[in-house]
Amino acid sequence: MNKIWKFFQYGYLIIAAFFLYDTIINISKNSERAIFSFVFFIFIVVVFFFKRHFRKKIQQRNSQNK
Repeated sequence: MNKIWKFFQYGYLIIAAFFLYDTIINISKNSERAIFSFVFFIFIVVVFFFKRHFRKKIQQRNSQNK
């Protein structure tokens, strides 16, 4: 199960890349939407690193218990 979550966490980076792309495309056309997309980009990157850290912490705890 852990292997599946390891791959799913990279889905966050794909979504973050989409929002970064949307930010770049809309920065000159619609700055309000660009800011909104950039905030989502930052949020998703933070979630990625949080989940990655938490998953590694759980893995480490599980390996010590065995």
